Amino acid sequence: MTETLSLPAPAGDAAPEADEHDEPATGPSSGLTETADLPHPEAADGPAEAFDLLYARLARPLMRQTYLLTGDRELAGRAVRHAFRQAWERWPEVAVDRDPAGWVRTAAYDHALSPWHRLDPRRRAARRDGAANRTEGGTEGGAKGGRLPPEALLDLPPSYRRTLLLHDGLGLGLSETAAESEASTAATAARLMHAREALAEYVPGLRRVAPDRRREIIRSMLEELADAGSLPGLPSARTARDGSERTVRLRTGASFGATALVAAAAVLASLAGPQAHDSARQAPREAGAPAVSESSPGGQQDRAAR
Repeated sequence: MTETLSLPAPAGDAAPEADEHDEPATGPSSGLTETADLPHPEAADGPAEAFDLLYARLARPLMRQTYLLTGDRELAGRAVRHAFRQAWERWPEVAVDRDPAGWVRTAAYDHALSPWHRLDPRRRAARRDGAANRTEGGTEGGAKGGRLPPEALLDLPPSYRRTLLLHDGLGLGLSETAAESEASTAATAARLMHAREALAEYVPGLRRVAPDRRREIIRSMLEELADAGSLPGLPSARTARDGSERTVRLRTGASFGATALVAAAAVLASLAGPQAHDSARQAPREAGAPAVSESSPGGQQDRAAR
């Protein structure tokens, strides 16, 4: 007989805390997917408005997704800002992409899961504390009330986390998940199976759930986990665009500065080169008798005289 697992009650929608200097980003206050009732970027009149509409639909849900991937609120915010900054810098490419939201999502996931972040001492300390808590409390009996603890995801390899979030959390198909993860369909299916088995170690009831409902229950658990705590505020879409343009100007200025330095060094080298060469040729004559080549007429006469 197949046993079902009750869906956890959704957490209350808490207003995200915004930075004092940031204008809050619009968008849904809960959930992992972009809100369909907001205007679509295709309805925009120009590039800036299209970017702003995409930002409004995607920024807050993307923050929750990257938080689930990393367990780090600050890193999640940095990943989202980085992804939208890249999107605005390359907007002509993003605007004609088959799935602009997927383009931004991939950029955010890549940044959030970069191996360099593992070297952060704060993240290593947080993982040690989490491991100590799990050792003391244990995982026997699973999570209380069928809720998913944060370590259930963070203990998974990054590729498994990404696959589970895309397929079960966002509802992408297996082939779409494989394409966005840059993996084969077979490898994606294996990652999904192992990730679900790992979650069942924390929520044993998942093993007794009907397969057609397992995806729905995991998605509800992921949404509840993402909404469990307040996330940092995000800047407005206009602030994100302005920051991206400043970055481009700084990068362009640095490139011009480096080019000018290289050109100046080349000019100095060209001016100093002939002078140094002439000095090297004149140095033997000033020091003493000139050296006569054997192939010169004078050299041949000296040999005949000897």
